[in-house]
Amino acid sequence: MNFAGISAKAPEADGLQYALSLLERHFAEQTVAVEGGAVSYREIAPAPGVPPAPATQSAIVLLHGIGSGAASWLPCALELAAAAPGARIIAWNAPGYGASTPLPAARPGADAYAARLRQMLQALGVLGAHDSGRITLVGHSLGAMMASAYAAAHPATLDKLVLLSPARGYGQAARLEQGAQVARERLSTVGELGVHGMATQRSARLLSGNATTAQRDWVRWNMAQLNLAGYTQAVHLLCGDAIENYALSGAVCAVASVHCGSADNVTTPDDCRLVAERHGLPFALIDQAGHACYVEQPSAAMAAILN
Repeated sequence: MNFAGISAKAPEADGLQYALSLLERHFAEQTVAVEGGAVSYREIAPAPGVPPAPATQSAIVLLHGIGSGAASWLPCALELAAAAPGARIIAWNAPGYGASTPLPAARPGADAYAARLRQMLQALGVLGAHDSGRITLVGHSLGAMMASAYAAAHPATLDKLVLLSPARGYGQAARLEQGAQVARERLSTVGELGVHGMATQRSARLLSGNATTAQRDWVRWNMAQLNLAGYTQAVHLLCGDAIENYALSGAVCAVASVHCGSADNVTTPDDCRLVAERHGLPFALIDQAGHACYVEQPSAAMAAILN
């Protein structure tokens, strides 16, 4: 299917309702059973009459951050489908997000999310017996910590690792006190405002001053879909674990890169540069983008993923 025409319009041009119609037609939520529950995900659908891609076809796997979900990848996923028609484009809902079953531990580490990701990839046939199969793994914000944990545990399954605006986390000695304060503030905010109120108050922080009204509506809508239990687990992940806890092999570092919105005030360019320098990874800014860089500049994010 040629997505070039619609990817150029969505969802910036025609607003939230147009984006939601595209979501249902081309990126509908699905679920797959895994040990311990289910994982919900979205995958770019083939055109009517076109057979689905083989399960073992190369896959680009997209991991969202703490205040979002699989649906948020729609504009970038459409760009990827247009530019890489031979690949499966899959965005998961992390445990506790969408219809995904939460993890059993109240305060899971990124390694637990990585294990659930591997279960999903096996259930979808992306990974075969003995983890045969390779993926391009893309993690945004807290999803970058999950992606790093997966890459540390399963390096042989990666063709590429792309970290967009990676969240460092607070789970190292020097940052634990700050992390405890961040956890209190985040949980207090959602407790006082509820998920919808938090989305109204906090979603604008994820975008730069260049964002369109439709992009702001899209980020707010996605944040408003959060489940309290899944968000609470993710807060404990952010504040109790750290991306530095997951060492990447030389082979992974050779195919990894870090990118950040030039106007990101959540995971700042300086913080993201530190993540890149720790592993000697290439670092690049995505111009005119805030934290939700793949929403605000989907073409640039697509290029960062594929190039």
